[in-house]
Amino acid sequence: MANSAWLLEQVSVNLVSLVLVCIVIASVIQGAVRGASGSAQRFMQFAAEGVATVVSVVVAWKLADTLSPQLQSWLVAKRIVIPNEEIGFFQQMLYTFVTGVRDFPLLRVGTVFAIAYLACKTILVRLWLFIALRTGLLGSIGSASRSWMSSGVGGAIGSLIGCGRALLLIACLFVYTALYPETPFTNYVKSSGLYMQGATQVIEPVGGELLASRLPVFAKAVGDEFNHILQRKYEVIDARIPSDIAEAAKQIAAPHAGDEAKAKALYQWVGSRVQYDYDKVQLYEEKRIWKEQSPEETFATRKGVCIDYSRLYAVMARSVGLDVKVVTGLGYDGQGGYGPHAWNEVYLADSKEWVPLDSTWMSSGGNWFDPPGFDKTHIRDA
Repeated sequence: MANSAWLLEQVSVNLVSLVLVCIVIASVIQGAVRGASGSAQRFMQFAAEGVATVVSVVVAWKLADTLSPQLQSWLVAKRIVIPNEEIGFFQQMLYTFVTGVRDFPLLRVGTVFAIAYLACKTILVRLWLFIALRTGLLGSIGSASRSWMSSGVGGAIGSLIGCGRALLLIACLFVYTALYPETPFTNYVKSSGLYMQGATQVIEPVGGELLASRLPVFAKAVGDEFNHILQRKYEVIDARIPSDIAEAAKQIAAPHAGDEAKAKALYQWVGSRVQYDYDKVQLYEEKRIWKEQSPEETFATRKGVCIDYSRLYAVMARSVGLDVKVVTGLGYDGQGGYGPHAWNEVYLADSKEWVPLDSTWMSSGGNWFDPPGFDKTHIRDA
């Protein structure tokens, strides 16, 4: 986006303003071609769709707010259990989505909102079309008069439609600038006089301040929840626990009593038995080839990278009754920076808390089972 903004800056005419002008001119030409009757019909359609959109948004928001808790209760009552067997890609996606709707509020509200919005707008548009056809509001455009006066009136009506379309584009750009206020493209957009007129005189008075203050917060919340959903996929694809892994985990945990002792024993086993696969990292860094592997492959080869350590630990921990998560984010690289990393969080029922652990780093030395300052070297995505 930065390079695109630089290229745009080399053009003397602001392309945002140019696009806005072209939208209006194109609408004027369309109106003149349609004539007064055809343009009037198109204007009514445009206005009807606008009203239907606003009404649908309001209705869908109210329904989402009302039905979201009921949907969650219904899904919880269903007691959805991911099968302990090999499942296909589409089943993985289905379980990830359904359990995500059950557990993540923004996804649940968004799903209900989208369904309600589409249903409501479809009904309203079809109802308007039915009424318009029955009352003769939508006649034959081709039979409309093409006199100079008709074309002039049609062009005037087209200009109104064009202004409406331009304002829609300005609203979209306003949302972008609110979400990314410091980007070069945002600065370029704000250098457009036409954009600034529409944004300051129409969008901001209607709801610009609310959008500018709430959108970044909402976008961050959506991003955080999306990362949770991405992490959920590991729970789905690793739901099947191979018998050899389960047996090994039970033998490791058997001499220990309590969740913490079992969790720590598994952490030490994974961290000391699995070797870091530098060849896998090199293959990705040099050739961009990612070698995806299952916990079963990691257990068999005793080699892997951070995500492989974390997935194997999660499967072993679940096989002895522990509640565990695979967490993705950034890990300190020891040189003043951070890089992509994965680790685990395990729930200790005795203390009723989630504690972090990093079996990958344990293999390099040190204690990384809930040490002080863990969050200073590990920054989770969500």
